[in-house]
Amino acid sequence: MSTVVKRGLYILIFILVGIGVGFLNQVSIMTWLASKGSIKFISTIAEPILPTQQVDWASAEPGTGSNSEELPNIIIILADDLGWNDISFYGGGLGNGAVQTPNIDRIAAEGVHFSNGYAGNATCAPSRAALLTGRYPTRYGFEFTPGPASAMNMMATFDSHREQLHPGYFLEENLSDFPPFEEQGVPTTEILLPEILASKDYHSILLGKWHLGESEGYTPTDRGFDEFLGFLSGVAMFAEYDDPTMIKSIQEFDGIDQFLWPNLTFAVRYNKEQRFKPDEYMTDYLSHQAVRAIEANKDRPFFMYLSYNAPHTPLHAMKSDYDSLSMIESHTERVYGAMMLSLDRGIGKVIDAVEAAGISDNTLIIFSSDNGGADYVGLPNLNAPYRGWKMTFFEGGTHVPFFMRWPNRIEAGTEYQRPVTHIDIFSTIAAAAEVSVPTDREIDGVDLLPFMTGERSEDPHEAIFWRTGTYRAVRSGDWKLQLSDPDETPFLYNLAVDPTEQNNLATTTPKELKRLKNMIQEGMSKWQPPLRPPLLKAPNYPDKHLNEPLDNEDTPVYWYN
Repeated sequence: MSTVVKRGLYILIFILVGIGVGFLNQVSIMTWLASKGSIKFISTIAEPILPTQQVDWASAEPGTGSNSEELPNIIIILADDLGWNDISFYGGGLGNGAVQTPNIDRIAAEGVHFSNGYAGNATCAPSRAALLTGRYPTRYGFEFTPGPASAMNMMATFDSHREQLHPGYFLEENLSDFPPFEEQGVPTTEILLPEILASKDYHSILLGKWHLGESEGYTPTDRGFDEFLGFLSGVAMFAEYDDPTMIKSIQEFDGIDQFLWPNLTFAVRYNKEQRFKPDEYMTDYLSHQAVRAIEANKDRPFFMYLSYNAPHTPLHAMKSDYDSLSMIESHTERVYGAMMLSLDRGIGKVIDAVEAAGISDNTLIIFSSDNGGADYVGLPNLNAPYRGWKMTFFEGGTHVPFFMRWPNRIEAGTEYQRPVTHIDIFSTIAAAAEVSVPTDREIDGVDLLPFMTGERSEDPHEAIFWRTGTYRAVRSGDWKLQLSDPDETPFLYNLAVDPTEQNNLATTTPKELKRLKNMIQEGMSKWQPPLRPPLLKAPNYPDKHLNEPLDNEDTPVYWYN
């Protein structure tokens, strides 16, 4: 969509509505309009959605492909808001194990599972930036998830059905320095993974979610990807709202969900061409297109970033998958479980396509989630046994499934137990592809291959860090400290004996508290300030999802965005 056209439409609506409701400020107007579906209305006027279009993937000439003696093909499969307990590999699965994920589990069983794998951040966009740059996104100012001011105002002021013990804050004083949503991208001075792979003639493909910038110069094909099929924003519809072959679960207690349903579109775009409607359920569509892209590229080294939007809200599933889960009583959990069935089925098709192409042994497949499961889904056990949610630095928000499969290099059934993180994916892939990482900047990630094979025995990291506003955290060895508003409230845990973070040791181990505080101060001392100021300061309760009542013992952490 043209940024100029979009801004012009916004201004026109502001003027027209402002005439009738002049007592409202601009953000209040936009928040009200958003609740009525104005963003979708503006978007489709500025750029109509075409009928389904055929995608002709660029193909390689036969005979130029990879084999066991050449560079590996690389596939990153990233789920969106997937919780630790959403997969069955560690004995979990939705509906008390009714929803099995054999294809996701297979990546771990036939390769390595990092049992202490961490997301780059507790929300999607910074975490994805960490993965693609190999650097803490907070090091270069990409600290907050991009979003319109109206959405953050809605999140801060939403009138919940439950009594709020701690307020949310809309930081209106920062509005004057707040850039348009589509300009909130990863700085163009950062070097992304496909850009370094280009030196070895990798063909790089992105399918699905981007969320790292929408303006000219910030889109996937501006940042090193040869082909892109997906959506630039952080969320999209999985199907048309009124599709009779689909089942919805609308979370009426959630301001985010109330924002998404009327405003999202069911559409993708190929490269920079006009948006069009997929011809099937979004998760299945991305999976089938990934299979087609693998077939087109089997005769050359390729990098595929398969960036699903499942199982992120809005919760929308195929009725056929929903009907297969009649043993699950909760409607919401059943819809969510049906979404997981589609996700796992699609990943199985991708693995099968790699094998059918004869390139399985020399293809590195990496699976993870951008962060943990979200409290706003309204389900209690998404991150079980871990405590906390997306938007918190508790284990539930950052401790994610993290698997790699590469038959030529990684022994099946390997487990690696020391802490690793998404920033390591960049350096690991660079080493696998025999390309150098940039030397003109600090690269925070490390090549994990020598660690998982036993060539190196030390911990990959002395410490792993996270930050959003004044909310900060560090894991060093088996110890983890979070500092949150108000007044740097400390949450200190020894994860070796307390992996679910139940026993706060902040008052009983002052030396460890001081050491980790100093580590946070020193480790973040050279990080840049955020590229934009936060508009939202919101409480998140690690022990309650958004549809549970609070009591006086519930202590939140404050997340900034």
